[in-house]
Amino acid sequence: MKKLGVLTSGGDAPGMNAAIRAVVKAASHYHVEVMGIQVGFQGLIDGKIHKLTSQEVEDIADRGGTILKTSRSLEFMEETGRKKAFNRLKDLDIDSVIVIGGEGSLKGAEKLQKLGINVVGIPGTIDNDLAYTDYSIGFDTTLNTVLECIGKIKDTDYSHDKTTIVEVMGRYCGDLALYSALAGGGEIISTPERPLDLYSICSKLRLRMSSGKNDNLVIVTERMYDLQDLQHYIEKKLNISVRTTSLGFIQRGGNASAFDRVLASNMGVKAVELLMNGYSGLAVGMKENKMIHKELGCVNSEIADKQDKYRLLEKLLG
Repeated sequence: MKKLGVLTSGGDAPGMNAAIRAVVKAASHYHVEVMGIQVGFQGLIDGKIHKLTSQEVEDIADRGGTILKTSRSLEFMEETGRKKAFNRLKDLDIDSVIVIGGEGSLKGAEKLQKLGINVVGIPGTIDNDLAYTDYSIGFDTTLNTVLECIGKIKDTDYSHDKTTIVEVMGRYCGDLALYSALAGGGEIISTPERPLDLYSICSKLRLRMSSGKNDNLVIVTERMYDLQDLQHYIEKKLNISVRTTSLGFIQRGGNASAFDRVLASNMGVKAVELLMNGYSGLAVGMKENKMIHKELGCVNSEIADKQDKYRLLEKLLG
């Protein structure tokens, strides 16, 4: 490996900076120069690239977001855009790239690898929607943010005997809703893997209210409902007042948790080691508390088995 590039792409996730730090530090150990690529794949196309030093990344591990900034590049999705990116790398003598991001970013990494660039991907997404790895960078921090917000909402719900619908992020994956309910945050949840229709949500609420529980929390994954429609339906059917809260981008920010910092650091070092040993076209991950790697072409093909977690949730909720 002559020169290494590193970029963050897609949605930002707490812990990305810890991964960047680990990449730079590990590469420095092997006396490999690291180039930071700004604003994801679009910055690669536009040539927004500068040298990263160990000193520059010394104190970034705890910070949320990404010092390299990020974006979603429509231009990179086209062949002409990818050729521009390839030429930028060749002009700067960069023969290897580490891509930190979610599903779309790892697909972009695979396309870059097919052009002849050595590539390793690191999963960085708060959604935790990559089934090949148990955890992606940012999920734990975001989960704790969700739990903190939900805890405050529950205090007010209890004080006023209110029902609140809370929408959490996740895109097409219900892990944030599922894990927050498992950790004690919610009584009724609806996720893409286990969706509830409006009638079922009302039935569960009615049952809880009939047993004297008048403060209730309904947690739903984003994109599943129109919150106002759901609110009005419940209010009409049960004759109660309902609040709605969408946690939005507050879930993305904040200092990375210790778990995410350690996870990101391990993944960053592993990615550099793979490239140093001549591997390419892989994504690193964690399975059963062990670092693993998998071909980029396979990382989006798996479906996570969450049946045990849902069975546990059903027992906890009665």
